[in-house]
Amino acid sequence: MDRMVSYCGLICTECPAYLATVNDDDAERQRVAEAWSKQFGGDFKASDINCDGCLSRGARVFSHCNECEIRKCGMERGVVNCAYCEDYPCEKLSAFLANVPAAKETLEKERESTEAS
Repeated sequence: MDRMVSYCGLICTECPAYLATVNDDDAERQRVAEAWSKQFGGDFKASDINCDGCLSRGARVFSHCNECEIRKCGMERGVVNCAYCEDYPCEKLSAFLANVPAAKETLEKERESTEAS
């Protein structure tokens, strides 16, 4: 499976929701729903854990992805992910990356590889 880097720098192909979907694993969907309900204070059901990844144009993305302003912007601009955006890093993305340093590192590596090409 090819690595899919979301607009914000999270790696979709390592996400438990994505993996449960790809593997069609209902037990994993249930486990993820319970874990995320506790972690994020939500009320997720196993049926909520279906996602083909942030870059997917299909209907099967995790509920937050449909509300994500970073994803919406990336789709409107037609970029592979935010590392490829001429406005990188914008204010919206910077606020997110301040809380998720691994995503920032991923995007920085993506930018370095595109500049080296």
